[in-house]
Amino acid sequence: MMDYSKYFCGEDGYCLDYNAARIAILPVPYDGTSTWIKGADKGPEAIIEASGTLEMLDIETGTNVSKKGIFTMYPITESQSPELMSQAVEDAIGGLLRDCKFPVLIGGEHSVSIGAFKAIAKHYPKFSILQFDAHADLRQSYEGSEYNHACAMHKAMEQAPIVQVGVRSMCEEESVFVNKESMFFRHQLRQNPLWQNDVLNQLSKEVYITIDLDVFDPSIMPSTGTPEPDGLLYHDVLSMIRKVAERHTIVGFDIVELCPNKINRSPDFLAAKLIYQILSEVFK
Repeated sequence: MMDYSKYFCGEDGYCLDYNAARIAILPVPYDGTSTWIKGADKGPEAIIEASGTLEMLDIETGTNVSKKGIFTMYPITESQSPELMSQAVEDAIGGLLRDCKFPVLIGGEHSVSIGAFKAIAKHYPKFSILQFDAHADLRQSYEGSEYNHACAMHKAMEQAPIVQVGVRSMCEEESVFVNKESMFFRHQLRQNPLWQNDVLNQLSKEVYITIDLDVFDPSIMPSTGTPEPDGLLYHDVLSMIRKVAERHTIVGFDIVELCPNKINRSPDFLAAKLIYQILSEVFK
């Protein structure tokens, strides 16, 4: 009997034909540099398992994006170092882009995104990166590595302009790297009803999106390695991404930092639903 829990969208929406699929899900269960709550390496499996309970009709777009073909890749298992893991991700994402697949990376901690940034830069030299995150992740190095999860967006800046949304935690060292035009702190969003338009104005035509799930308020997303109070809600993030999809070209995205909790599976489903709804917006 086939085990549908290994495939994104489960029994109702999986695709086993790589050549026919337009979308590729790449799990990266890596948790080598996280600094507080461990467990992000279990995130991809939990998200994919939860995706099996999704309904395939997206009500808001009136579409069934699974018909585009969603293929689930074998996980990236390189774990000797964050540098080697990043290279493995870069190679894998590069291969997907050459095969004209839309890449969706599921982490794992935020360091898994670094390889994706590098791969995207080779195919879209004028792209920008839109980050949703509670943390700036702008350290140059942390605990002896430039590839630590706390350095993800500093490495991103080496590849493309970055726009940061929802940040509410940052060390003094990181503050010197903040671009005031493209940093949208959480507290500023409340004071600016036009913040979404301001974000759009900072983006280039082609956009890669990286979402650390701790951008959400812990009331709806407690299952992260470094939760922060006073986060965004689901609609805040999805409505922003909807506008990006309408006015720009989303070239890929990642969802990272889920630390699943067996007692509360709701965050696992939130992450799976978010992936499916972003894909629905991209392909509608």
